[in-house]
Amino acid sequence: MTTFSPVSADRGNPFLSALSFALRRWREHPGSLWLCLGGVGFSTVADIVTPVVAGRLVDDVSRGGAGSVALSVRHDALWMLAALAALGLFGVMGRRAAYLGITWLSSSVMARVAAEAFAKVQRFSTDWHGNTFAGSTVRKLTRGMWALDALNDNLLLMLLPETMVLTGTTIVLGLRWPSMGFLLGGMSVLFILMSCLLTLKYVAPASRVANQWDSRVGAALADSITCNAVVKAFGAEEREDRRLGRMLRAWRERCVRSWVRGTNSANVQNLCVTGMRVVLAGYVVFLWLDGKAGPGDVAYVLTMIFLVQGYLRDIGQQVSVVQRSVNEMEDLVAVWDQPPGVRDRADAGPIRIVRGEIAFEHVRFHYRGQVRALFSDLTVRIEAGSRVGLVGPSGSGKTTFTKLLQRLYDINGGRIVIDGTDIASVRQSSLRSQIAIVPQEPILFHRTLAENIAYGRPGASAEEIERAAGLANAADFIARLPQGYDTLVGERGVKLSGGERQRIAIARAFLADARILILDEATASLDSESERLVQEAMGRLMQDRTVIVIAHRLATVVDLDRILVFERGEIREDGPHSALVRREGGLYRRLYDLQSLEG
Repeated sequence: MTTFSPVSADRGNPFLSALSFALRRWREHPGSLWLCLGGVGFSTVADIVTPVVAGRLVDDVSRGGAGSVALSVRHDALWMLAALAALGLFGVMGRRAAYLGITWLSSSVMARVAAEAFAKVQRFSTDWHGNTFAGSTVRKLTRGMWALDALNDNLLLMLLPETMVLTGTTIVLGLRWPSMGFLLGGMSVLFILMSCLLTLKYVAPASRVANQWDSRVGAALADSITCNAVVKAFGAEEREDRRLGRMLRAWRERCVRSWVRGTNSANVQNLCVTGMRVVLAGYVVFLWLDGKAGPGDVAYVLTMIFLVQGYLRDIGQQVSVVQRSVNEMEDLVAVWDQPPGVRDRADAGPIRIVRGEIAFEHVRFHYRGQVRALFSDLTVRIEAGSRVGLVGPSGSGKTTFTKLLQRLYDINGGRIVIDGTDIASVRQSSLRSQIAIVPQEPILFHRTLAENIAYGRPGASAEEIERAAGLANAADFIARLPQGYDTLVGERGVKLSGGERQRIAIARAFLADARILILDEATASLDSESERLVQEAMGRLMQDRTVIVIAHRLATVVDLDRILVFERGEIREDGPHSALVRREGGLYRRLYDLQSLEG
């Protein structure tokens, strides 16, 4: 059953996991990180010092009229003006460095994360891909990438300088009036704690649910669009509209709940900031009335209050944004916790298949979650260059046999050997690149015909591609296309007929030129003319290779060298068609007679 759940169920504290993930990515780009941090530090120090300089300037100005001010005071006032200009310039330079640093850092991190996430998803198990919506996966990864960008911005450009300003201002105030420094520091800490609690306990749960529904909507859209041919075939456009409409209504309800909670949290934080402003302004006025603060002190504190107010208001908002980013990153971070379906050994090397001899030696295998083993002690040898058919009832192990040969799953016991080499000791990519497959339902990329044919050998020349197409009986229909080999085939090859897709898959196998070939009943759903062309192409393709044919129609295996008859994970019968069909009471004879009657 298709699932919408995250890649990994339990990853501990999501905030710490996301933060740790971001820190690891930052360390990979130290130059950009230090440019950003240096710029943030430079501009923040300028912000902290500016109110002090402004207060001193007010003190100078308050000492009398222009004619009565001493020369030294005038000079000091001019120096303070110059200092304000310099601090403003330093702030601009620091912020420019910070923004350049974050631009280079975030773009590099996002590109690398996207590449690594794609590589990891590509290597997840066949079962994982079968049980997960592609649209949902894409949505989770892209949403996580942009959430990482937002997290970088908010942590490095917002929360870090805000924390530095609050700390620095508290220290400066505390040096002048310890009581005011304590008051500002205490209120700031309480405000930050309140903001975190509101975000983590009130906003975050609703945001997490909204993200889950966002993934569901993405999955539903991809599912319906991918299956549009079925929708059209049954005139079900309105039905799909209603289905998506129900899902969008549920998504909207969750999003509104999340956004309203965010608004409520921001309103509470703004009220608290306003209260803090009134308390600090009132306290400095009290100090002035008591003779403990002069005009410059009052100007400094008021300037500082407006500076701190902006930062505190931003802190409340940024904590919410950081938590929302963490929520949106959870599925992306989970990708790094999900193990690949099959791991290469540390010392795994390439394999070179020269002859194509295959041996299953006492193989044991069961699918994850199943108690009963499919194969308990499977032993069989397939000679190099032989053509072998696999037949038997559904679920008997035919397809699993070929999947284990490609090492799409790890076996639970025994070993599988090709040309004397245990396939578990070699790199999966090397193994699979030397096994050609023509599936029953070939899947093509939305790329050109030439690119699809050359997928097994990307460096192939145009002449080699055209030769493979000719051997696969595909050259004629390609020549009739306006753009020939440059024709785009549509998503999953929907612009081509079933027979045309099969011939492209066969051409791809010709060009790969592998010693081992797997055919999965490649003519099962074709019309008579297409079947004839495909059969001719497959006949040429099978020459001088070790061929394994998964057969549902027994007529396709009668001319093969050998037939393995599977039942409940065991090979019940083994031999050529002529011998098996004469075996009284045999499974192959019974299957053959049933299909003959149906025909």
